[in-house]
Amino acid sequence: MSISKKIKASFAQSSMIRKMFSEGAVLKKKFGADKVFDFSIGNPNVEPPEAFKKELINAAAQIIPNKHGYMPNNAGYMETRQAIAEKINKKSGLKLNSDHVIMSCGAAGALNVIFKSLLDPQDEVIVPIPFFMEYASYIDNFGGIIKKVKTQADFSLDVTAIAAVINEKTKAVLINTPNNPTGIVYSEKNIADLARLLTEKGKAMNKTIYLISDEPYSEIVYDDVIVPSILKAYKNSIIAYSYSKTLSLPGERIGYIAVNPEIEYGSDLLNALIICTRILGYVNAPALMQRVVAKLQDTKVDVDVYKRKRDLLCAGLEKAGYKFTRPMGAFYLFPQSPIPDDEEFVKMLLKKNILVVPGSAFGTPGYFRIAYCVDDATIVNSMEGFAEAINDTR
Repeated sequence: MSISKKIKASFAQSSMIRKMFSEGAVLKKKFGADKVFDFSIGNPNVEPPEAFKKELINAAAQIIPNKHGYMPNNAGYMETRQAIAEKINKKSGLKLNSDHVIMSCGAAGALNVIFKSLLDPQDEVIVPIPFFMEYASYIDNFGGIIKKVKTQADFSLDVTAIAAVINEKTKAVLINTPNNPTGIVYSEKNIADLARLLTEKGKAMNKTIYLISDEPYSEIVYDDVIVPSILKAYKNSIIAYSYSKTLSLPGERIGYIAVNPEIEYGSDLLNALIICTRILGYVNAPALMQRVVAKLQDTKVDVDVYKRKRDLLCAGLEKAGYKFTRPMGAFYLFPQSPIPDDEEFVKMLLKKNILVVPGSAFGTPGYFRIAYCVDDATIVNSMEGFAEAINDTR
């Protein structure tokens, strides 16, 4: 065999999201884009803010020696990291400085750097389900083992379930809030209960258990919901952040890692994160984008646009008879499948030219995910097909 057996075996489990996205391209070519309702991928359709375009032009026009060259520190430009630290401090009340921030190639790059830095073979990472499917690969990349745990009926954290799987091999707990695929934001109490558990378990076992929060959607929230700061709640905490959604820049691959300044073994961890950024081949986060986002810490897309899409989608699906938990953030809805076999129901929707992703891809059979970062017309015009599909199951 010419390629890795491990990678060959992963072909069958490759991202269902990407498969559906590719299927959508075929259908659009066959029927026309306006006849296909593609909710498969979280690719923001909201344009970046005007402030981003202005700063991008300014950064490109500036004459700076070695502007596109390697930077002195693989962690990124100090002024960018300091701007991010100051923003985090306003929210958390902590005292981060530029040393506690490492620029990354998006949140996915951040998570791979974090796991490379933390994991020894057979170390376990606890992940509540449903979860973004590629977490399993990120953990496996470095010899770790994913330990999936159930959540409550409303998809909030089940701290008792997490407690039951913590053992001597547990290195970290990975959460995602607002959550992909549910849109749920874990409450301050939920996070506090988790932090208390990890503190108690860490003391009892005389070890450090890290809490990692994947937060690319942390500024896409609705109805005055607040995303609690895990850095404030728990000292052994690390954030992976991306500007992909905040500024609608998924293709630019720019984000950061933020580390609690009181974290245990902090100096070793920060050095490890910098080294791993280099040896994983990222080298450093994109230079031009670092200069741009440094100026945009208080800028984000118009979240009300996504809120309108959420409300439009929820109203239509509720009228058709679907059951779901209303999203608090991100731009995903995770309804129950009207039949137990979610993959079969997704195929039924596909016959209506509606593309969604089965919940089994996120570790939660019996549901399906709708990414509503699409044109309003796609939502409105898909409702007839959604209604027909659920009626076909009755």
